[in-house]
Amino acid sequence: MKIDYHMHFEKGSYDKTWVEGFFRAANERGIAEIGISEHSHTFPEFKELYYEDLILDDSAMGSFQQQWLKSNKFKYTLDDYFRFMAELRKEHTVRTGIEVCNFQDQEKVKDILKDYDFDYVIGSVHFLHGWAYDCSEIIAEWEKHPLEDIYEWYTEEAEKLAASGLYDVLGHPFNIRLFKFLPDFDVTPYLERVAKAMKKANMIVDVNTGTFYRYPIAEITPYPEFMKIAAKYDLPVITTSDAHKPEDCGAYNQQAVDYVKQFGYTTTLQLAGRKRKVIELG
Repeated sequence: MKIDYHMHFEKGSYDKTWVEGFFRAANERGIAEIGISEHSHTFPEFKELYYEDLILDDSAMGSFQQQWLKSNKFKYTLDDYFRFMAELRKEHTVRTGIEVCNFQDQEKVKDILKDYDFDYVIGSVHFLHGWAYDCSEIIAEWEKHPLEDIYEWYTEEAEKLAASGLYDVLGHPFNIRLFKFLPDFDVTPYLERVAKAMKKANMIVDVNTGTFYRYPIAEITPYPEFMKIAAKYDLPVITTSDAHKPEDCGAYNQQAVDYVKQFGYTTTLQLAGRKRKVIELG
């Protein structure tokens, strides 16, 4: 059974005609069930956390991030989201998730999430010390930091997400390879630390094709070295497209299924009401 639980409506709007394209693409690719995982920056409830955490000074990075926060952000409330998803469920089987950034104040995140009945919650590292490292517009920032520091920062942030106990899934683990800044040192200790933290927190690995078709690295995330360790720790997996447009829903799902099977995986999970059901992989 093929499932895709990582995708976003943010490039469009809460309009049934537009989002119908996600369901058409899923059907064309043989995806039996999808879930929407709107970014936390969709919702004004999280706005304060972004302004607390991101670098917003007069530097090139800060100026870009100031504009990023003003562009297509915070446009629907969580109540709006749940109402829209309830309308979609009248015609489709679809799960309601959310992808939350690695905010420093996880108690505030907990307070926001507690009032909503999500089917699953993804926690993703999107910022390192206030820097949105996956934005190509500020790629120059990569040259300012030793790659060893970036791996350490990423690992620390993933460990914090796991330790919070708020998340079902770690989104796109170790996508810090996305711009082809590749280490010439042994990263195994970092991979082991994240896997151990995920195991303790009972978290799922998001095997994500978004880095395959949207970024220069053109590989499925997590890359093989982490997948070997994930398998060693018996971490469960889901295969996802990280679609931001209807036509990308379920993109390269079969490749993701074939990929995880290389590491001995035969099952994935259905997620509903923060509960899990083990099913056979596509």
